[in-house]
Amino acid sequence: MKFKTVYVGCTSLLMVSLAGQEALAKVSAQEAEKLGKSLTCVGAEKSGNQDGSIPPWSGKWLGIPPGINFHPGDYHPDPYASEKPLFVITAKNMAQYVNRLTEGQKALLDKYPTTFQIPVYPSHRDFRYPDWMCVTAKQNALSAVLTDEGKGVDAVNGAIAFPLPENGLEMLRNALWPYRAWKELAIFDQAVVYPNGDTAWGRVSYKQFSPASDPKQRGKTDGIASCFNVQTLKPERNKGEIIVGHEFYNYAKSRQAWQYNPGTRRVRQMPEFGFDMPQGPGGFRTVDDDRLFNGSPERYNWKIVGKKEAYIPYNAYRLNDPKVKYSELLKRGHVNPAYMRYELHRVWVLEGALKEGYRHLYAKRVMYLDEDTWHPVISDNYDARGQLWRVGMVNYFYAYEMEAFQAGVAIYHDLVSGAYMADRLVNEQPKGVSLNTGVMGFDDCTADAARRTGL
Repeated sequence: MKFKTVYVGCTSLLMVSLAGQEALAKVSAQEAEKLGKSLTCVGAEKSGNQDGSIPPWSGKWLGIPPGINFHPGDYHPDPYASEKPLFVITAKNMAQYVNRLTEGQKALLDKYPTTFQIPVYPSHRDFRYPDWMCVTAKQNALSAVLTDEGKGVDAVNGAIAFPLPENGLEMLRNALWPYRAWKELAIFDQAVVYPNGDTAWGRVSYKQFSPASDPKQRGKTDGIASCFNVQTLKPERNKGEIIVGHEFYNYAKSRQAWQYNPGTRRVRQMPEFGFDMPQGPGGFRTVDDDRLFNGSPERYNWKIVGKKEAYIPYNAYRLNDPKVKYSELLKRGHVNPAYMRYELHRVWVLEGALKEGYRHLYAKRVMYLDEDTWHPVISDNYDARGQLWRVGMVNYFYAYEMEAFQAGVAIYHDLVSGAYMADRLVNEQPKGVSLNTGVMGFDDCTADAARRTGL
């Protein structure tokens, strides 16, 4: 990789010179040796930043931290619960911090100048991944290659494919398949909050099976990578609708999905389930907005813009706290800032520009990927006129039982309408998310499974 450091104000951008978006070159053994030494096993810089506001990576905790009382199936206690914000960014003082804000954050501060705030807490880099995952990541660094014009990958599952990505498609592959739960079972509430305070509610029974992250099922990235079974519980008019499907490692093979309609009691194969198909209460977000991007990369040209320091949602345990009721959390315009937690971290900036001849609601997507996990944490989505339209953010937290970061509450802002959607809410459910436990397999994601569940 060739790097050039460019300074913009007080923020350093690490610009990457790319030979081509679909280059398939592997990194050298010399580069790969940095993994686990100057870099973490997934390619993040171990060192802190110059002013000390980003600490060095410690990775001192694997699983449950000392002093935390946790049992699988419980809500996850906050190991940083006693901390207070170092400062709070508002519309009045945002100029002091502008180089560490995303375009979407600046837009939200401008749109809601009296209420939207960014409380900044001490940054932490205390959790690490299991050793077997690190071994797999290094193996992939030396051997993984993209296939089928970037739609597929030849790698070992269970870890990111490209700890040292050399182009946008490799970086996107990391964002699509970071190490995460291989079983995820939950009842998620969804809420679209309109500018007048009215709320449209949704609720789903969510089940996902992703053996790609199961250490007992490691192998080549071939065939079905994951499957899902999602049943609508709210709103009442859609109650009983079920969507099941399979996702493949290689997106050249389209996602297979089936839908059960409770009115007709019939199951039909969906010709397409992905891209900008509307989803959620009122169709507020797109299918590929889930976790900020999912599915085939084929409609966009992807490039690495660089690396920067940014205030991003992190260690977001409070948003899932069952003591916090939805009425306290969901306010007009945005989620109550008192329950948000932002930390300063380094992020990769990845841009997708819609290819000529392809269609999508978003003409451009800019995603900010946490360097320590490769999870997309913020996305800025632009319309066909080049105007910033929608801003998404996913609030991650370290899930002790799975020894990795888990997607918590996802928030999708529409800057034009002033409405927003909060997804993956669990506060008022009897329990939180069940991870890597319970009965779930490929047989639960077939047309027959949808039919059995519906009947």
